[in-house]
Amino acid sequence: MKTLSVDIAVIGAGTAGLVAYGAAKSGDRRVLLIEGGPYGTTCARVGCMPSKLLIAAAEAMHTVLQAPQFGVVPASVQVDGKAVMARVRAERDRFVGFVLDDVNNIPAADRLRGYARFVSPQSLQVDEHTLVNAERIVIATGSSPHVPDALKGLGKRLVTSDDVFEWEDLPESVAIVGAGTIGLEIGQALQRLGVRVSVFGRSEKLAQLSDPAVLAKANSCFANELDIRLRTGIVGAVIDDDQVVLRSRGVDGVERTDRFTYVLAATGRRPNLERLGLEQAGLELDQAGVPTYDPHTMQCGKSSVFIAGDVNAELPILHEATDQGRIAGANAASYPDVQARARYVPFSVAFTDPQIVAVGRSYQALQAGRCVIGEASFENQGRSRVMLQQHGLLRIYADIQSGKLEGAEMFGPRAEHLGHLLAWACQQGMTLAEMLSMPFYHPTIEEGLRTALKDAKKKLKIGLTPIEACTDCVPGA
Repeated sequence: MKTLSVDIAVIGAGTAGLVAYGAAKSGDRRVLLIEGGPYGTTCARVGCMPSKLLIAAAEAMHTVLQAPQFGVVPASVQVDGKAVMARVRAERDRFVGFVLDDVNNIPAADRLRGYARFVSPQSLQVDEHTLVNAERIVIATGSSPHVPDALKGLGKRLVTSDDVFEWEDLPESVAIVGAGTIGLEIGQALQRLGVRVSVFGRSEKLAQLSDPAVLAKANSCFANELDIRLRTGIVGAVIDDDQVVLRSRGVDGVERTDRFTYVLAATGRRPNLERLGLEQAGLELDQAGVPTYDPHTMQCGKSSVFIAGDVNAELPILHEATDQGRIAGANAASYPDVQARARYVPFSVAFTDPQIVAVGRSYQALQAGRCVIGEASFENQGRSRVMLQQHGLLRIYADIQSGKLEGAEMFGPRAEHLGHLLAWACQQGMTLAEMLSMPFYHPTIEEGLRTALKDAKKKLKIGLTPIEACTDCVPGA
């Protein structure tokens, strides 16, 4: 068996691993990037990009179907499922190609193929061919789709988000188990492309929403378009005549039986930890078997091991994986001089229509009596009605003492853009008054944010003395 000695070993060449490698590769340090699976990040290969390609096709179809409401009547419209999936795969491969180009630019001596496992706190065995001694190690092995036990045994009729984008044609019907971001995005897209879709969710939640008012709006809107069955469990699933017979039970106790071409398991992703041999790493593990770590240093305890990306089960989002990889790589390079670094404000988007956004502290995390809530409906908002996208609700949360924006949840048109404004404002620690002093162009969706800010600021003044209230009076408020 070959033996290598390096300063830093990075396990995993996904988004977090590639960024960690780049951050660690400074001075004359020897950094080794180890990967056992295919090169190409989760985002490019099976996540962000292919799902948005499918959503874009669905949006094109939906726009054509809405056209008569504007007085524009198309002669005919149909979905060519094979053409839709051919474009999804072709463009997906193009995005993956960009990642492969980056990997190929890494010196061959810095890359090692194979699956790594700990044999001691500072030693890794890669498959059966190489022993790697590393002074510092970054774990960035990513995650894989979780499949509930009730769905196992369905063979090729069971798919995950890793499989959908390999389809060569659109199926007749799909049951989606899971009402999170992946389930809703893919479910709505397939429905708009002519696939019969049912979405099953164990709880009342949709995607990342926790605010009951925003959640109620989203539930009502999606129910008008999708067969969504919340608070419903899967009782059993079997193959019959090359279809899946799915049995489910709702909160009312009534059992239903449906038939589908495929079942898509969209019940989240699990950290890729099984192959790592963590019992040999000398690390403290949490109840889920994930190494405990400091989120501001990405260091596992006081060890020379760092962890970044989906594998730590914290925030499985690309910009967070990038941030964590940068912190982990930099601290691995400077170890034992480990520095705490500020993290991004939490920010997530579900690319449904309308979109779902959560920024900063969630409604669920708020302390009663410590915040004010401002809201704006998009049902009669000017730009929303112009575009026939008058659905949704924005709720913002501000600290009752300082007036600083703490967070927001939103279900509404083009929410990804409002979400960025809100995330930047949260990260800068802006107050409601400071945000209201900024320009808002008319007519834009962003005017809905101004409405919510004014609503919250008005409530903020209740209970304050006149002098305290005047501190918020600035031009444009």
